[in-house]
Amino acid sequence: MAAEGPRSLFALSAAAVSRSMAALERDVWGLSTQPIWRKLWDDVMKTRPPNSKNITCWRKKFLETFFSNVLHGVLDVSSDWRLHHHHFSPLLHSSPHVSQLTLCNMLQGAVELTAEHNQQVLENLAGSLRILNFQRLLSSDQSIRRSLVLLLHRLIHHGSVSQVSMYSWPVPDTVLLVLILSMSAGFWHSGNALMYHSSLCVLCREESKAQSQELAQERAERGCYDERERSSGENHKGSPSAPREADMEVNGCGADAHLSSVLSRASSLHNQACEEASSKVPSDLTSVEGGSSCVLNQLSCHRVLRKTRRRLKSAVGKKRRCLRRSRGPHGNSEDLYDFVFTVAKEHNSGLLNKNSATEGENAENWTSSSPGSPCNGHAGCKKGGSAGIFSLKAAHRFRSVSTLELFSIPLTGETCRILSNLLSSWVSLENLILSYNGLGANISCILSALRALSHHSDCHLRALSVSDIFSHMPCTELVCCILSAFSQLHTLSVSFDLKNQLEGSRPEGNPTRSEVEIPESCLEQLEIRFPREPLHSAFLLPVLKASKSLQQLSLDSATLPSSQELGLLLGALKECNPNLKKLSFHDMNLAEHQKEVLLLLQDPILQEITFSFCRLFESSTTEFLSEIINTVKRNSALKSLKLPGNRLGNHRLVALADIFSEDSSSSLCQLDVSSNCIKPDGLLEFTKKLEGYIQQRGGQTQFTHLHLFQNWLDQDAETAQEALRRLRAVCSVISDSWDSSQAFADYISVM
Repeated sequence: MAAEGPRSLFALSAAAVSRSMAALERDVWGLSTQPIWRKLWDDVMKTRPPNSKNITCWRKKFLETFFSNVLHGVLDVSSDWRLHHHHFSPLLHSSPHVSQLTLCNMLQGAVELTAEHNQQVLENLAGSLRILNFQRLLSSDQSIRRSLVLLLHRLIHHGSVSQVSMYSWPVPDTVLLVLILSMSAGFWHSGNALMYHSSLCVLCREESKAQSQELAQERAERGCYDERERSSGENHKGSPSAPREADMEVNGCGADAHLSSVLSRASSLHNQACEEASSKVPSDLTSVEGGSSCVLNQLSCHRVLRKTRRRLKSAVGKKRRCLRRSRGPHGNSEDLYDFVFTVAKEHNSGLLNKNSATEGENAENWTSSSPGSPCNGHAGCKKGGSAGIFSLKAAHRFRSVSTLELFSIPLTGETCRILSNLLSSWVSLENLILSYNGLGANISCILSALRALSHHSDCHLRALSVSDIFSHMPCTELVCCILSAFSQLHTLSVSFDLKNQLEGSRPEGNPTRSEVEIPESCLEQLEIRFPREPLHSAFLLPVLKASKSLQQLSLDSATLPSSQELGLLLGALKECNPNLKKLSFHDMNLAEHQKEVLLLLQDPILQEITFSFCRLFESSTTEFLSEIINTVKRNSALKSLKLPGNRLGNHRLVALADIFSEDSSSSLCQLDVSSNCIKPDGLLEFTKKLEGYIQQRGGQTQFTHLHLFQNWLDQDAETAQEALRRLRAVCSVISDSWDSSQAFADYISVM
């Protein structure tokens, strides 16, 4: 194939303009190509994009969707003459603009992207892709999984993917699930990967070449190296097991035929590399197929040898040791997928005294039931069959992702232990989202992993979200357990739909009320959605006292047995959380807690308060509304007041306009009155009153946003349009075209 000639000036200019299009549109031309991309969407996709109002960049939206549709065979490029051109490659030209990609079903997209003809496409994705999603996966054969391995290795280990999300997998394939999890955590069974050396990414191929050259140079520089090796061989000549031992060492470290010549010339160096890797990162391995457990040594020798070479002089005299590879039913080196491996906590000098602990003692520590170890077989994660967790030395880690999301993927006790052991040393992880995984009592595995991870000084986990249908323990108790295990969290969200029907079933070792002790935490944002259970202030108050940096608190669907519970909460917030700026109550009956509501509105620190569907005016008098208005008028700190779903009606909305009167000290910028049975005539009257107050203040107002979602504005379209037109001259109005016929019957009382 003839080499391409030099690119024309026009081609070079076009490429430069394309790379800098966003900056040119914004800073130079003052124009936008968004309408062109929107028109292109209509012509090519021929569908209406979901949430089109929220699309900020049609160019990005089109190119990402175009890439995905072509990849999965949804879009036929031959149907449009602009796309059906011999110079145009759909995947190649759109791949540099793809930051998010979803793979689904049988992972056909992974097979296509790792094909030889799409090598440049994969290289482009390695630089542009940030989020990789898996959705509705099905079981796949070995060849497809091998393509997935190479794809994940290139996009995560040598790429820019920072988030891996898995959605809607009702019956997950354990091997495939653990494969994705372990590679997302930065682990790779490089021994088997080396066997497919011709399919490896360019970076690994170049690194392997560099390894060979460095080893050859090292051998040439050390003239006495062969002599020492021969002496070592003579010392072992009398042992009949020596040849087999040497063979086991090479195979156990994942070498293949491609590197055999290099390894045979530098076997002593190779063994020392195994020794250093073995003493560096401990891990666990669980076999989940066939009913027998095996311990496999997963050493990424081609990465370790280079680091070891510089330390060879001081290490040459050490005793060789490399874990032997099992030759049991799952010991076939050709099969990457007959086992799943879990990685225990990396060596931490703060936990294991290097000066006193022997290797055996260290290994024992990894599997003991110590607070700093990962999952140790709690009552909630019972071991099934004969599969167990064994201590072994793991491969050196590659780059890993910083965000992991598992949504609607059932996790068994086995997979929970695997995830736990991966999490226990996943120091790069910043955000963990576990949603509807049926954890139940297996939440203990996650708590153990967090406890182990907290001992790593370089761990980055700052946000955790746990949501499920059933709660295994009271929500506030779970929050206590999480913060006791991992106090470095900045954001914590706990959400459950229903209480567990099995009363009193809790994982062993959880604290009782009298044992609640939480170290000072870094928590800044806390969200709890209760399954219609009591607030449990006995657990929540210690959390608040330990969270001096708390800035946002959201409580949803909790029941308040008495006003004392809410009073204790408010007292703790005032005393212990001086930095609290946002407070939200949702779906909590506050009709009998008027005093506490007024106290909150008086708070000089809070900037945003939300009472959403809290039935504020269910049993109140007109005096209560007047007290709310007067309190807000005197509070100059409050910037946002959200009152959706509180049955305001027209007359209460009109009364709220008094907050902006001439004698008001309020700095309120945002008011949310969504879902409050507001009709067009009431909105128009509110608008006129607001206009009058602004005129009295010389046209000056800090009010900027009014939220009006799901109100009855369709009952008189002409009046509603006039009210909205006049409002938009004063502030930004966020509304919708909601059909009021869908309103619930219980709102009729305020018509």
